[in-house]
Amino acid sequence: MTAAGLEPKVYIVGAGPGDPELITLKGSRILRSADVVLYADSLVSGELIASVKPGAEVLQSSGMALEQQVEIMTAAVKAGKSVARIHTGDPSMYGAILEQMSLLKLSGVSYEIVPGVSSVFASAAALGAELTVPELTQTVILTRAEGRTPVPEREQLRQLAAHHCTVALFLSASLAEHTASEFLAAGWSPDTPIAVVKRATWPDQQILRTTVARLAADLREAGITMHAMILAGWALDPALTDRDQHRSKLYDKTFTHGCREGIDADG
Repeated sequence: MTAAGLEPKVYIVGAGPGDPELITLKGSRILRSADVVLYADSLVSGELIASVKPGAEVLQSSGMALEQQVEIMTAAVKAGKSVARIHTGDPSMYGAILEQMSLLKLSGVSYEIVPGVSSVFASAAALGAELTVPELTQTVILTRAEGRTPVPEREQLRQLAAHHCTVALFLSASLAEHTASEFLAAGWSPDTPIAVVKRATWPDQQILRTTVARLAADLREAGITMHAMILAGWALDPALTDRDQHRSKLYDKTFTHGCREGIDADG
């Protein structure tokens, strides 16, 4: 254990989408206790980083290659120090952590992943949306459009969109025209609702509501090209809260489950 009670290893911590209150209690404790903090400086709140303990070594990862980051983390742990590797959102989603873990393992350094609030859920909250609406859609696909980083052939957007469920697109704001064409090729209606949230939970958060047909033009007009979550599908229809049409079985008085006996609808 280090002086702060942390084991000398690498803690890969999800810091949440931006709001410094959306890091988990465990993530906050590790951040405040670690000897070395390596963080994605363009994406993680400076207010969070300001909570590190006095004397902690704080390093920005944006200018470093993978090998340099791993070398720093490895040297620190082998010197008996704890390392907090701070990622935006949840590290398991487009966090590029597998490559870090592989090299850490090869170096004989142990690590632990601490989950965080993903931008997809922060965006849904900002929109006041439920992504899985009874009798409308019960599936959410988390993916990205193909750009400089390819996606597997069987995961092309039009093939995924053919399920006509809610689709959440990470890292795709600069590929709006391609995205819209893939939705249309999958048979989506041009007026299918889309909501875009830029920098969810940050003070300068920006929300754009549009449709498949208008996506590229509206993003271009709004100047949104990065740091945005695209949520698409009829679950994003803002009018859903204006009508009581999609109820779950969970609280249906006629539905029996393990915690409650349903009553006759006519009784």
